[in-house]
Amino acid sequence: MKNEITDNESVHWFVMRDLKRLNAKLPAYKQLRDMDFELFTPMKWQLVSKGGKQVRMEVPYIQDLLFVHSTRERLDPVVGKTPTLQYRYQHGKSYREPMTVREADMERFMYAVNQADTPRYYAPDELTPAMYGRKVRIVGGALDNYEGYLLAVRGGRTKHLLVELPGFLTVSVEVSPEYIQLL
Repeated sequence: MKNEITDNESVHWFVMRDLKRLNAKLPAYKQLRDMDFELFTPMKWQLVSKGGKQVRMEVPYIQDLLFVHSTRERLDPVVGKTPTLQYRYQHGKSYREPMTVREADMERFMYAVNQADTPRYYAPDELTPAMYGRKVRIVGGALDNYEGYLLAVRGGRTKHLLVELPGFLTVSVEVSPEYIQLL
């Protein structure tokens, strides 16, 4: 049964934590997806041992990080019933106010990830100032009008645009050189 959202409730991208173990059969992102929540979890491909065999599986890039697009009224009962699912809170904000991501930032980030064949994620502390190349705008193609920095990689033949989800993650997405306009 899908819960409907009324106009007077405010929908946000909530930042959540999943405290289940890596090998859990039903991690929070699968549980919430089964409950018809819209969510985003940055995924990566990894070799995992299953029944003594190495199998290539898609797993969360950061085990305990997921973003859920919903209202607080709809999400609170699920969080209350699931002890391993928690809101992330930001220090310095008002008491018990969960972290959220701006709608435009989340949509931009998800679109870039969905356009990439093999997105590469970076935590905020992984990117050094030396890794930021020239500031560019993409003109044409799937990422038309995206602005950002190129990933500076020595000897790299392909060009990668860095798309940031402020404070959480950055993804590098391959772009064709003919779409790159230097700023």
